[in-house]
Amino acid sequence: MGLSVLRALCLAFAAGLGLAGCGEEIGASQQEIVSRAYVGEGPPSLTLYTVVRVADGSGGHSALLIDGPQRVLFDPAGSFVMAGVPERGDVLYGISPRVQDVYIDYHARETFSVQEHRIEVSPETAALALRLAQESGAVGPARCAIAVASILRQLPGFEDIRAGWYPTALARQFANRPGVSLREITDTDADDNHNVLIRASQQAATVDG
Repeated sequence: MGLSVLRALCLAFAAGLGLAGCGEEIGASQQEIVSRAYVGEGPPSLTLYTVVRVADGSGGHSALLIDGPQRVLFDPAGSFVMAGVPERGDVLYGISPRVQDVYIDYHARETFSVQEHRIEVSPETAALALRLAQESGAVGPARCAIAVASILRQLPGFEDIRAGWYPTALARQFANRPGVSLREITDTDADDNHNVLIRASQQAATVDG
């Protein structure tokens, strides 16, 4: 088992059930980021992920998938760590459809659902979103919605987005854009759900040899 896999397993256990991390600056090397870069096949788009508590409908986390020059996930103050997915600041690289599915599965469980709001944007808007996410650095605890909103409101067509603490409030604003599609993901996995990352890391180790 490689060192990257061991690191991912240790961090997965350390993260426990928390949906937010500690804003720690994690810096993958530029070589690793370039080697793991993934370019999507579809049109440029932005996808807002909102983790919602089943019990009361309140928001637990916000993240922004940017599908532009490459596909990355801006996961501010997030706890998701996976082997083969380098992170610098709070930007995760190499977000293939498989990694995207693991990210959703990690958050969706019996106590949380995941809302996926997606909108197509121009290549220029996607490239700007990528640059802003890369420049944002690591985000402090509980500031995920504020950090995502701060990026969105600098993009053409999103200038009226208001920054705030509540992920569901941000999701409602995002949903009001023309052309936004919604997918809601539920899961019956137990709340102790970090086995998702362990399985994914083991599979990555097998593939990488």
